Amino acid sequence: MENELHNLDLIDSLSERHVQLRKIAEKLWNDSSDIYLSNSEWFIIARTYKKQPTISEISKNVDISRQATHKFIKQLEAKGIVEINNVKNNKKHKCVRLTRLGEDCYEKNEALKATIEEKVSDQIGADNVRALKDMLKMNWGL
Repeated sequence: MENELHNLDLIDSLSERHVQLRKIAEKLWNDSSDIYLSNSEWFIIARTYKKQPTISEISKNVDISRQATHKFIKQLEAKGIVEINNVKNNKKHKCVRLTRLGEDCYEKNEALKATIEEKVSDQIGADNVRALKDMLKMNWGL
C-alpha cells in the first residue's frame, strides 16, 4: 500500500487513506459486535448522535440519495439503532433519534476509532497526527 501512495496526488492520497481507515474501522467493529453496520449507516448514526435531525436533513448531510437514506434509516430502525418520530407541528417531516443501543454503538465505535488513531500516532508521531488533524480542519478556501 505504501509504495502505491507515492505516485498519487493529494486528492487520491486522501481518498486511499480514507478507504483504508474505513475498512480497518469496519473490521474492528464487525469483529467485536453482532450488529453489522455499513459505512453509510455509520454516516447516518454520526449525524444523528445527540441530535434529532429530519430525514431530509440527514440526506443532505451524508451525500446519499434521499431514497437510499430512507432505506438505510429503515435498516437502522429494524436493527433497533434508531427510532423515527413525527416532527411537532409538521405531518410531512419525520425526525430520527438514536436509541440507547444506537448511542452505545456510536460510543463503542468512537473508542475503536481512537485505537486506530493511537496506532497511527505510534507510527507517525503524535505531533504529526495533531498537525494533520489541524490541517484538515482549516479553511481550504474551496
